[in-house]
Amino acid sequence: MIRKIGFFAIAIMILSLVAMPVYAQGEGTSNIEIHYLAIAMGIAAAGCGIAQSIAVANGCQGASRNPGATDTIRFFVILGLAFIEFLALLTFVVVLMLQ
Repeated sequence: MIRKIGFFAIAIMILSLVAMPVYAQGEGTSNIEIHYLAIAMGIAAAGCGIAQSIAVANGCQGASRNPGATDTIRFFVILGLAFIEFLALLTFVVVLMLQ
């Protein structure tokens, strides 16, 4: 657990150091901003992919433990996948609006 926290703390520090030159530049930084928007979309897509895989894995595990509740589990897994996919699409729309 401590290793994960340390890894994320170091990752946040590195990302903040990489973002520092953006604040020092004047007008006309659209190319750099587009790169950061692409990174944001990539992070959102990766997070949604991980969340979807966890949701499906837990749905399969729940259905194998209680076969009688398979229909209910399937409904909630599909509903959860729709919400997770909506987050990725929402990020895509925000990236397009900020471009």
